[in-house]
Amino acid sequence: MLKKVLAIFYLAGVLTACQAQTPLSEEVKANIKLRVDNGMNTGIVVGLIDTKGTSYFSYGVKSLDTKEIVDEYSIFEIGSITKTFTGILLAESILKNEMKLDDPLQLYLPQGVLAPTRNGESIKLVHMANHTSSLPRMPSNFNPSNPANPFADYSEKQLYEFLESYELPRDIGSQYEYSNYAMGLLGHILAAKQESTYEELLIERIAKPLGLKDTRIALTSSMKKNLAMGHSGGVEVENWDIPTLAGAGAIRSNAVDMLNYLVVNMGIEKSSLYSAMQLTHQNSRIEGTSPIVGLGWHTMVFDDLEIVWHNGGTGGYRTFAGFIKGGDKGVVVLSNSNAGVDDIGIHILHPDSPLKEIKPSIGAKLQEIIDTQGIETAMGTYWDLKKNKAEEFDFTEGQLNRLGYEYLNKKEVKKALAVFKLNIEAFPNSFNVYAGYGEAQLKHGDKEASIVNYRKSIKLNPGNLEAIKKLKELGVNPENIIEEIVVDEKVLATYIGKYELAPNFILTVSKEGNQLKAQATAQPEFPVFPKSENVFYFKVVEAQLTFNQNEDGKVESVTLHQAGQQIVGKKLEK
Repeated sequence: MLKKVLAIFYLAGVLTACQAQTPLSEEVKANIKLRVDNGMNTGIVVGLIDTKGTSYFSYGVKSLDTKEIVDEYSIFEIGSITKTFTGILLAESILKNEMKLDDPLQLYLPQGVLAPTRNGESIKLVHMANHTSSLPRMPSNFNPSNPANPFADYSEKQLYEFLESYELPRDIGSQYEYSNYAMGLLGHILAAKQESTYEELLIERIAKPLGLKDTRIALTSSMKKNLAMGHSGGVEVENWDIPTLAGAGAIRSNAVDMLNYLVVNMGIEKSSLYSAMQLTHQNSRIEGTSPIVGLGWHTMVFDDLEIVWHNGGTGGYRTFAGFIKGGDKGVVVLSNSNAGVDDIGIHILHPDSPLKEIKPSIGAKLQEIIDTQGIETAMGTYWDLKKNKAEEFDFTEGQLNRLGYEYLNKKEVKKALAVFKLNIEAFPNSFNVYAGYGEAQLKHGDKEASIVNYRKSIKLNPGNLEAIKKLKELGVNPENIIEEIVVDEKVLATYIGKYELAPNFILTVSKEGNQLKAQATAQPEFPVFPKSENVFYFKVVEAQLTFNQNEDGKVESVTLHQAGQQIVGKKLEK
């Protein structure tokens, strides 16, 4: 065993030193730079592997506060890519004859805990690994005390209580429904079978044999030193701790380790784990059904090209890992922000797949003019460019908002005031821009003007927590500003359903009495409150939902407004 570990450590050194045969294209590099420069992503690290070795490209920072740059050793939460590790742990147990894919879940539950059945059929381990168990995406008893770290207090007791209480809505194996709960439960029982924790099993059976010294759940001292802090909407957020459902998304890693993980999955470097890995890549569903899922890993098909992949996302991170099946190219993309990076990874593996179009930030353009030609020239240029060259720049409100706060952080308050005021003129119905203007006025010493703009912000979004906090500090009761709106239950019922905001990111809207609730993928369910008949706001996060109707009056989509961005999610058919 010692010789094998040493050999893999040596391989890691060789791969890091060699340049991949296919370097990252200038198009991809430019696209990544625009994402970071525009504030969409805080930092992005790309690792590319082929038979010649590896190459890395990094851009951005670990933290907006420290400005320390990211690199291939920076640690990220990889989120649901963890599920591929869980699949390998299952596959290895199968090959060691410790378990069977067709074993019922019930066989591995504690005495007295009963798994749900349907029409006399039981949930099998394979159903949990390929998301056809009929168990839901998230358990209904998921009510975190700290929404910023939502999985931290979800207990083993809750895990089993939900399992026993849940009634399966469809026949087992009949339909794909991505389930964090099922994969988390699978990881839990795999560890219990070995009388260990999930992390202990991960380290013993995968991380140590492959020499993945920075692939852990609990951060080591070196991992803490290299941690890239997660960000959401340009604001640093807490890391997620996932003790009970660890197998669904708890792992932290870096690009170096992840490429050494891929090199064995791809068969470029042989390992005793390769047979288990191959098993996880094989389709475990009925031939011809979509999507194609192995044990954790998914497969997308472009003509004759098969890409084995998985993505991940936690509160402040988005990640992608994939490789060409039977080929010699693999890629990992890691970002410490909640803006997706799947298109980068897929494009690298299949260049005909498009990258998201990223336009230069109007904020960056204005900053250049403000700092060289003055505020008045910049303000005039903004309106001229918006009128005549609107397609050439990103004119979303977040671009000016970021610039305003950048000037505030530099204590250039007059410049910040001018930028925030311009943003109000451009986006008079946005709560976010009034809050920014209010903060700048307060730092300028104009308390009364600050109160006026914070009040406007709350009127536009009664869930603006920061504005509410500021007004209380300024001696104003925000409750007197918020108007109570009542929406008919029949109207509320039309909003119930699932909305796809991004691939594998679903917003589920439900109703309990006259209370509408919303739950995003891998996040807790929260009540939302009406600002008007079709616009609702959260009280736990600064975000709003607008339900959109078609010409026939049928709800066809929802728009999520958060951090100056608008994301439209199409309503999925039941």
